[in-house]
Amino acid sequence: MHAEQPVRPGRAKRLPRAVRERQIMDAAVDVFSRLGFHAASMDEISEVAGISKPMLYAYLGSKEELFATCIRREATRMMEAIANGVEAEEPPDVQLWSGLRAFFGFVGENRASWQVLHRQASSQGGPFAEELADMRGRAISLVAALLVHSSDFTNVPRAGDKEAESLAAALVGAGESLADWWLDNPQEPAGVVAARLMNLVWMGFGDLVAGDVWHPPSRRTGQESGREPGPEKEATS
Repeated sequence: MHAEQPVRPGRAKRLPRAVRERQIMDAAVDVFSRLGFHAASMDEISEVAGISKPMLYAYLGSKEELFATCIRREATRMMEAIANGVEAEEPPDVQLWSGLRAFFGFVGENRASWQVLHRQASSQGGPFAEELADMRGRAISLVAALLVHSSDFTNVPRAGDKEAESLAAALVGAGESLADWWLDNPQEPAGVVAARLMNLVWMGFGDLVAGDVWHPPSRRTGQESGREPGPEKEATS
């Protein structure tokens, strides 16, 4: 009678490449957000991902390449969340509000992502500046399209491309700054933070959509009003 042979465990099933890459990037975002780009090591990323360091390099290349890939992925995830959150059939103010809620909702649920996208990537500059510029460009285009579309709900002429783009850039910059502040004040609910920015920008955007434009006071007349002087006052001043 032969002695019973020990049962050898089967080899672990190989994961599909897409699943493995997602596993690596999840680990990388975690490590980059906690330690920063320079302090993060490929050793720690491979340990968190549960794979060997050679496999890490084989899948996603150097640390610089991995960081850039993380920026692209997190930016895409964020933009998809915003686009999916916008209620496209609603009036402009509701569209903007739903977009802001989606943005701050994403940041609140993915704080490590925002750390990498804003704090870590912006502090590195250099080779990652293009990735950040692409992310901001996509966000500005989304908001600008909303502002141009706003005229469909009013009787005023459509906003010009440059006008809408400049206002959208201002809103995106304000949103980034507020989200960065929120990282240090996480006790604030996402809806409250979104409402603050909504009130700040829409009280002004709403007037613009309605065709009410503020003008600086005239130096010649010393008017305190924000309206431009009428032709009679211009003629007698």
